[in-house]
Amino acid sequence: MLRFASLGSGSRGNAALVASDNFLLMIDCGFSLVETERRLARLGVSPEQMDAILVTHEHADHINGVGKLARRHGTPVWMTRGTHRVWKDPKVPELQFINPHQNFELGDIGIQPYPVPHDACEPCQFVLSSKGKRLGVLSDTGHITKHICAQLDGCDALLLECNHDPEMLANGPYAQHLKQRVGGPLGHLSNGQAAELLGRIGLDAIQHIAITHISETNNTPELAHAAIAAVVKNDLDRITLADQDHGLAWTEIN
Repeated sequence: MLRFASLGSGSRGNAALVASDNFLLMIDCGFSLVETERRLARLGVSPEQMDAILVTHEHADHINGVGKLARRHGTPVWMTRGTHRVWKDPKVPELQFINPHQNFELGDIGIQPYPVPHDACEPCQFVLSSKGKRLGVLSDTGHITKHICAQLDGCDALLLECNHDPEMLANGPYAQHLKQRVGGPLGHLSNGQAAELLGRIGLDAIQHIAITHISETNNTPELAHAAIAAVVKNDLDRITLADQDHGLAWTEIN
């Protein structure tokens, strides 16, 4: 069994849960300690149940809550050495380092990290597997690479960033340098880029596509959904949304 959920996803904070039969891990934690514990309770999870925290990179909306959560509950933290070098809160009870090119196991979950183009120090994303089921996670990525496609090909479910609509970004309130950062090759995926990825990896095996990291300023859920639906076409029930305030309920991969 492999299942996943989201505490919330967006520029104000990100955290996801992945559970197998015998292991529970969190990917990123960008919320305060109190808010994280509240959102965990909403998903029926006690912080003491978590076996590990995986960190993708050091940006605040992904890492702000990691240190306090780990110290409060003694949870081991895994991140790349690059992320650790620039992290502002490195004092955790147990810290392990990720080689973004080397697979490892946590309990009965296989962890396949892979590097992504983003303006952080050694960022990575993950494919997680258990009992033949594979969950791909892709967020905070400026453009799609062949390596990303190779890692995500054949996944049974995806947590997939649809950060911005290019037209909304171009005409929106962000300063020009922020527009260039978000829409640049080391920024975030647009709706169209996310849809392109799906076309490149194929859809036959994918049971669930959870849209994540939607910008509240430069995108709408409707635009993101429409872009993914244009690729998925006749099986729209596969598409769900992990929003900022409510996250995503537990979803099981069959």
